[in-house]
Amino acid sequence: MPETFWTVRWPDGAEEKLYSPSSVVAEMFQPGRRYPVPEFLWRARVAMERASNRVQRKYGFACTSAMEQLDRIETRIAGIEDPEGAEIACLDISQ
Repeated sequence: MPETFWTVRWPDGAEEKLYSPSSVVAEMFQPGRRYPVPEFLWRARVAMERASNRVQRKYGFACTSAMEQLDRIETRIAGIEDPEGAEIACLDISQ
């Protein structure tokens, strides 16, 4: 279960490196693709929940790092002025 990082560009142009305890993000996101904010949030929620579940199956406890990353994503998205009209770009996924 390799730790995976993915870099996104937020609608304001800021770039951020995000964390997942699992490579599941590569199933949900594609480098070079832009996602409408609601779709990005849905994909991030699914990815972080799956990652946490994988950790739980392997180690017997949920991954708080995955849930903390999801909280940070949700907080960042809550600050977007027009989430329905904005997009978030996935720039890179790496292990």
